[in-house]
Amino acid sequence: MAGAAAGFALLLAAPGLPAAGPSGASAVLAGAGAPRKAEPPPPDASSAGGASGQGAGAGAAEAGGSAGTVRWVRPIAVEGVRVSQAYGVKGDWAAGHHTGIDLAVPEGTGVRSVGPGTVVFAGWSGDYGKAVTVRMTDGGYTLFAHLSRLSVTAGDTVHPGTPLGRSGNTGRSTGPHLHFEVRAERGYGSDIDPVRYLAGHGVRLV
Repeated sequence: MAGAAAGFALLLAAPGLPAAGPSGASAVLAGAGAPRKAEPPPPDASSAGGASGQGAGAGAAEAGGSAGTVRWVRPIAVEGVRVSQAYGVKGDWAAGHHTGIDLAVPEGTGVRSVGPGTVVFAGWSGDYGKAVTVRMTDGGYTLFAHLSRLSVTAGDTVHPGTPLGRSGNTGRSTGPHLHFEVRAERGYGSDIDPVRYLAGHGVRLV
């Protein structure tokens, strides 16, 4: 699970998001409130690995909700995945609670983008291990952590189902899993409930 050390926040806080709409995922983003103080970036946030992942993956056609004409998907195609750590659980993280949701999957399980956006970070991120951050077209940010392999680089355009990498056990982790996190802004501490966020796009995460 993602930890609390000062080195694990992804990059610097980004500018504020556009005004959110009244319903769906936009309402979840709007309800996040003022972001908490962001952690500093990792010592080396410039490293990135893997090949570019540009086109839409096979998961783009899977049943799920839509945001406009785009059908969003789960971060892992496998159904019935066990949640090993829920969002918001109190603990020794810097935010005081678990900032994402942990999905217990074997190492090497394919991880994909849940919707359309642009990769803003792909590389090593302290306690998060190998991680990918995507700025979604709705203004939110999705984070995929503890990966064993990366398939995208910063600047790549992604779509629902685009492969981002493979799940793993890197960084501060007690076993193979995917840590999936959603933020209202880029900096650490602006996290929101990933289950509610995806539900706003018509996708049932668990």
